[in-house]
Amino acid sequence: MTSINDVWSELGGDPARLARVSAVVRADALPARLPVRELARACVGACALAGAELGALRAGLARVPGVRVDDGAVATAFTSERHLLIDGRGPVPFAPLSRFWRTADGWVRTHANYPHHRERLLRTLGVPDDPAAVADAMAGRSARDVEDAVYEAGGLAVALRTPEEWAAHPQAAEVAARPLVERGRLDGARARTFPELAGAPLLPAAGLRVLDLTRVLAGPVATRTLALLGADVLRVDPPRLPELPDQHVDTGFGKRSALLDLVADRRRLEELLADADVVVTGYRPGALDRFGLSPEALAERRPGLVVAQVSAWGAYGPWRDRRGFDSLVQVATGIAAVEGADGRPGALPAQALDHGSGYLLAAGVLRALTEQAYDGGSRLVRVALARTAALLMGGAGSDGEAGEVGEAEEAGAGAEKWLGETDSAVGRLRYAKSPVFFEGGPAHWRRPPGPWGVDPAAWG
Repeated sequence: MTSINDVWSELGGDPARLARVSAVVRADALPARLPVRELARACVGACALAGAELGALRAGLARVPGVRVDDGAVATAFTSERHLLIDGRGPVPFAPLSRFWRTADGWVRTHANYPHHRERLLRTLGVPDDPAAVADAMAGRSARDVEDAVYEAGGLAVALRTPEEWAAHPQAAEVAARPLVERGRLDGARARTFPELAGAPLLPAAGLRVLDLTRVLAGPVATRTLALLGADVLRVDPPRLPELPDQHVDTGFGKRSALLDLVADRRRLEELLADADVVVTGYRPGALDRFGLSPEALAERRPGLVVAQVSAWGAYGPWRDRRGFDSLVQVATGIAAVEGADGRPGALPAQALDHGSGYLLAAGVLRALTEQAYDGGSRLVRVALARTAALLMGGAGSDGEAGEVGEAEEAGAGAEKWLGETDSAVGRLRYAKSPVFFEGGPAHWRRPPGPWGVDPAAWG
C-alpha cells in the first residue's frame, strides 16, 4: 500500500520527521479498485511535510510543525476542477471528442479539448467534426493503428492496454527503472541563504520567485501549491496558445499570468530568469531546450537555480517525445482496464496522476530548496505521470468500493467543508481549498486567479 513513508523516502527526507504527520482517514474518499485514496494522501502528506520542514529551517524552529492530512480535503482538491464555480456556472467538462471509442479490435481514448488537437484528430480520420462520424471511422480501424496515425499527425489518441501489455512495452521498462521523483545536482553552486521568516502564517517559500512554464494540469497544481506557501509565481504562456479558461482559473490561485513569445521577447525572458529561484516546466521533454531552457543551460546562466520538470511519459524511452494527459496515461498503463467493467474501460475517480504528480513536483522543489541550504548546488527535480501511475499500479488494492465505468463522479457528500468562496477579476468563485496543511501554515492563497495573460511579464 502506498504510504507517506514511501513517498518521503523517495524525496530523500529524514524518516524521523514522519512522526510529525497525522492523517484523518475517510474510507469513502476517492473510491476505486486501485488505491487512489492512499496515493493521494501520500503525495499531499509528503508535500505538506516538505513545506513544514523548509518553514522550520527558515524560521529557526526547534522542530518541524505538525502536518495533518485529511482524506476529505485531499479528495476535494483532487477533483478541484469539478468543484469550481464561476458566478454560479460549472466548468466545461471534457470536449465531445475527448472520450473512449470502440475500434475494430478494442478501445482508443482521445484527447481533443484544445482546438489544434481536435483538428489534427479529425484530419487524421478524414471526417467532419461530428461524434457519429468519428465513431464510424474508429470502428473500421485497429486501436494501435489509430494511436500511431493520430500521433504522427500531432494529435492525441492512445490504445487501451492491460497492465500486462503495458509491462511488456519498452516505455514501461524505462519508466520502471526511474525513481518516483528524480532528483539531481547540476553544479557546485554555493549554499542557498534564506532570509529568516517571522510572523504568521509560516510561508516556507516566501521571497522566492517561481517562473511557471507549465500547462494543464500537473505543473499548474505544483506551482499553485508553491504560491500557497508564499512564492511569487509568474505563469508565462505563448500568446498564440490560449489556455482553457476554466482550467486556468482552477489552477491560477496565488499566481500572476503573463504572455511572452520566447523568441521575440528573448531579452525579457532572460531578465525573468536572472531573478528566478525556481523554473517549472510542463512541456514535452526537450521541447524548450532550443530556447536555452534545458536544466544544464539554465544552471549555467543562473547558478543555484532549482529546475523542476513534469511530463506525461518521462524524459526517456521511445515515448519521451509524445504528448500526453492524465486520461491517456490511465489508458496506456492499464489503469483504465483495471477500473473498467462489463468489457468497457473505466477511469479513476479523479485525475489522480495529474494531481498526485503536481504535489510530488512541489514537494521535490521544497526538498531541493532545503537541501540547498546545507549542500548548495543547482538542482533538477523531475516527475512523470507514467511513473506516478506505476506507483499506483504497484500498490495493494484499497478498501474502497469498485470505481464507476466511464468518467469519474464527483467526490462524496461533505465536500462543502473544504470549499471556499471569493471574488475575483473573473467573477465570484467557489473553489477547492488546498489540502496542504501544517501547524502555523497558510490556509488560503494571497490572491485569487485573474484572466489569462493580463499581467506584465515582470516580477512583482
